Amino acid sequence: MVERVSQAIPANGLAKPEKIVHDRPPMLAIGVMIWLGSELMFFSGLFAALFTIRAHLASWPPKGTHLDVLQSGIFTIILVASSFTMQYAVWLIERRRRDQARTWVWISLFLGLAFVLNQVYEWTHLATRWYTNAYGSVFYITTGLHGLHVTLGLVAMLFLLFRMRGTEGDPGELAAFQGVSYYWHFVDVVWIGLYSSLFLLK
Repeated sequence: MVERVSQAIPANGLAKPEKIVHDRPPMLAIGVMIWLGSELMFFSGLFAALFTIRAHLASWPPKGTHLDVLQSGIFTIILVASSFTMQYAVWLIERRRRDQARTWVWISLFLGLAFVLNQVYEWTHLATRWYTNAYGSVFYITTGLHGLHVTLGLVAMLFLLFRMRGTEGDPGELAAFQGVSYYWHFVDVVWIGLYSSLFLLK
């Protein structure tokens, strides 16, 4: 929020300061959005490579590749749910309900952790390996990079929880919550695209 003081001249000729308040996004949130723009281009390149390779394969996924669509779908719902819980934490911190916000950040963190653990389970139980065929390479590279981004998001949530141990009323607290929520929503949307491309589209 930026304040600008202007001079209002009343009839008596004495100048009185008049505050004009401008609501602007915090610089941290703006920086995160700019960074997410570069991340969007990065994942766009991955999706372009994915669909290019897919167009040259006779079957997608190759025969003999077992994917647990239902289990992955359940954890996709869990990841999407974590976006709502994280956004609710932002809503709470805007109203200075810090204890409740902390609880919902923890909930978001555990939901995200459950997603990552399921991802590891899928990697260890998928018959196809990254070196087996083109599909395996695409699967492990795209889901691995996305899993790395989810893990970074979990670290960011831990940072929020650590930050909340400080003095109440930190002016940067809301901006930090907003920045983490923007990032978390982004990785959720990317996963929806990956899940649709790797698990659902035949």
